Amino acid sequence: MYALVSLISAWAIPIMIVFIPLYAAYKKIPVYESFVDGAKEGFDTAIKIIPHLVGMMVAISVFRASGAMDLLLGWMHPIFDKIGVPTEVLPLAILRPITGAGSLAFTTDLIEQFGPDSMIGRIASTVQGSTDTTLYVITVYFGAIGIRKASYALKVGLISDLVGFIASIVICYLVFV
Repeated sequence: MYALVSLISAWAIPIMIVFIPLYAAYKKIPVYESFVDGAKEGFDTAIKIIPHLVGMMVAISVFRASGAMDLLLGWMHPIFDKIGVPTEVLPLAILRPITGAGSLAFTTDLIEQFGPDSMIGRIASTVQGSTDTTLYVITVYFGAIGIRKASYALKVGLISDLVGFIASIVICYLVFV
């Protein structure tokens, strides 16, 4: 089974790279012109979302530089200590919905410090894979298509991130302890 999955993994992208242009030629679709049109649309979209990205980056910087994150972490440490959850993963729960790059850097630091096979490393890795960058997604994708009222999506996204964080901890304790 492992050999089959490895074989499919090795050949999936090369086959697609060959198949798509051949299929487009068969259907008489102008591949290059379609690609250029898509690139133009992508460039226009990138220009549209720049103000949203700048706003989000400023908000993240203010949140961290103001000490609000440290204050929030200080309030939550006693709760996590009582239920036996490593408090080292707590900043990841706050960072992950805000920034993918920041949370990945934090996860990398945790893994370097505690090791990939430590409970902290396992929880951090599972959280990284089980949650999403909700604020980034809402900012970029909703901003790109002009949606201004995103309060329900924000609530659902943050609740999903919380559930993903809790489930990551529970699953890691069930599997690795």
